[in-house]
Amino acid sequence: MPSFSLSRLVGRASIAALATVALLSTPRAARATGGTADAALGTTATRAVAGGRLLAALARVHAAIPSFARQTGLACRVCHYQFPALTPFGRMFKLNGYTMTGLPMIVAKADSASPPSLQLLTIPPISAMFVGSFSRTASAVPGTQNNTATFPSAASVYIGGAVTPNVGLFSQFTYTPGDGTFGLDMIDLRYATNRDVHGHDLLLGLTLHNMPTVQDVWNTLPAYSVPYMSSDVVPTPMAGTMLDGGIGMVTGLGAYSMWDNHLYSEITVYRSTPQGGGMSGMGGGGGMEKGVAPYWRIAWQNEIGQDYLMIGTFGLHAELYPAGMSGPTNQFTDAGFDLQYEHPTGAGAVIGHANWTHESQNRVADVVAATPMAQFQHGNLSSFKADVTLATSLKYGASLGFFETTGSSDAMLYQPAAVTGSANGSPDAQGFLADVSYDMWQNTRLGLQYVAYTKFNGSRSGYDGFGRAAADNNTLFAYLWLAV
Repeated sequence: MPSFSLSRLVGRASIAALATVALLSTPRAARATGGTADAALGTTATRAVAGGRLLAALARVHAAIPSFARQTGLACRVCHYQFPALTPFGRMFKLNGYTMTGLPMIVAKADSASPPSLQLLTIPPISAMFVGSFSRTASAVPGTQNNTATFPSAASVYIGGAVTPNVGLFSQFTYTPGDGTFGLDMIDLRYATNRDVHGHDLLLGLTLHNMPTVQDVWNTLPAYSVPYMSSDVVPTPMAGTMLDGGIGMVTGLGAYSMWDNHLYSEITVYRSTPQGGGMSGMGGGGGMEKGVAPYWRIAWQNEIGQDYLMIGTFGLHAELYPAGMSGPTNQFTDAGFDLQYEHPTGAGAVIGHANWTHESQNRVADVVAATPMAQFQHGNLSSFKADVTLATSLKYGASLGFFETTGSSDAMLYQPAAVTGSANGSPDAQGFLADVSYDMWQNTRLGLQYVAYTKFNGSRSGYDGFGRAAADNNTLFAYLWLAV
């Protein structure tokens, strides 16, 4: 099996040359705007709300796990500018199925001429993570105490690493104090192989995962976008697209390819996977899919001198039952474009991201229900996010971001409610984000973040119908991240 070329992927990083030598000299055998998901979101996933945002907000922070460093013998910095932002080397590590390793393997053969029947890591691929946080809103939510400190605000156990020479795993099991549960957060199981096609490298892979965009290798789509960490105890805007988490609990099977390290393409289909039941539909409530939900992704990446540019497009179509497993469905089609730019600055980089997503909605089931859940059958949502991150070194990082959601008004879908509702039936939201971080070690981070809203659930002032202003939800968030 031809090996892929890594030299041009890692030549720009200060320690990337060491990574190239280590991996090319070793056989390939010898690689979740976050926020709360609680009742403050106000509606079911089939209506307006990204109910999986808490999961995404926790998950997208923690893709940099020490078990991968132990497996490869390389520092976290080789794969990440600052976690979880992947370097070109880190993107190839993920696309190649988390299988690259610098460890000796436990190898079993029937005889010297037979292919190995076992190639196993010599250490268990296990890591752990703890997050402590402090959250303060500009104005306390009525009936609650401001200045919320939690430790842990999340605690995870990871199993991640090479399973066979072509199969690798990344999985996360998380304890969330908000509901006192511990369970599977995210999983990405991959098969990858490389082929030489007339002098061009073709990487082919399969991915089995449980969250749309968790399989992506860029930091533009919801699962791994800025902010990489966010508070799970403060109010967040009520509306989000299916790709923001509204598709619910799913199993996704996808096939992907990377042609000559430039053109990435992927097709994935998702099927509802309700927890607490056996056959599809058992144990599930609203938001169950009719059939499968197809997802597509195309991206072109290229180096321009020392700079890097990716331009991509993506989309998802889902038909969801608002309740049960029969009758009319609501149909959602998401489509968008994204961009990622990287400019090296010595030991660090300036990284820019942009994402625009448009969702077309056909809420037949909501309109014809005995108790209608939507005023209009046809609606839309659009979201735009852009940010610039300066990772000056191994220790310091700063991000500035802008986000905006706009959509068609619907007085039944977006109803007035204290703090969480919309007085004018509009889902519009807008704001800015600033985040600074200090990595005492590559696996230990202190961060301080501020989110400022100029519009929240349709308005700047009195947005909920009970006198609360958008700026009342401005959030100061401090966090400590530990990975072992």
